[in-house]
Amino acid sequence: MLAEYKLTLPPQSPETAEGSAKAVLDKALKQVGFIPNMYANMVHSPGVLNTYLDGYAAFRQDSGFTPAEQEVVFLAISRENGCEYCVGAHSLIADKFSGVPVEVTDAIRDGRPIPDARLRALAEFTRTMVASRGLPRRKDVDAFLAAGYTERQILEIVLAIAVKTLSNYSNHLFHTQLDAKFAERRWTDPR
Repeated sequence: MLAEYKLTLPPQSPETAEGSAKAVLDKALKQVGFIPNMYANMVHSPGVLNTYLDGYAAFRQDSGFTPAEQEVVFLAISRENGCEYCVGAHSLIADKFSGVPVEVTDAIRDGRPIPDARLRALAEFTRTMVASRGLPRRKDVDAFLAAGYTERQILEIVLAIAVKTLSNYSNHLFHTQLDAKFAERRWTDPR
């Protein structure tokens, strides 16, 4: 999904950025090892990129979710928001680095039920949280908890939604091109 209006701010790099934008890109480079196209755009508001980086790192380190579960959360949010960039990037990360079975990644990408019951409960609850704007019904929470997750992890999903909203909306506005390293898992929103 792309915004009707496309922001025309040029991508920034550690070499072209100045002041707080440069500092945040340097931090991103240390954290990720390269500057994704998404970061090169988001840094026009250093607060947006810095908040994204800090929230992303906190979710990765302290959410209580496994790396595979973290990707399921990020993919479910990004698909619900129609972010072609983030679905593509997180699909590759899921497949190559986080141990998500390809059939799970593909089910999320295609909007189909996930074959693994626990991951399906996680993805469905995450989508519910996004679609309901944080107003899940009791039965939604009960199903999430019955799958073995905790109330604290509901708040961690809120954190992931905040982080992905920053990136998903920025990508919609910039029409961010998927980096070549993620290209094999390019995704187009079918809606």
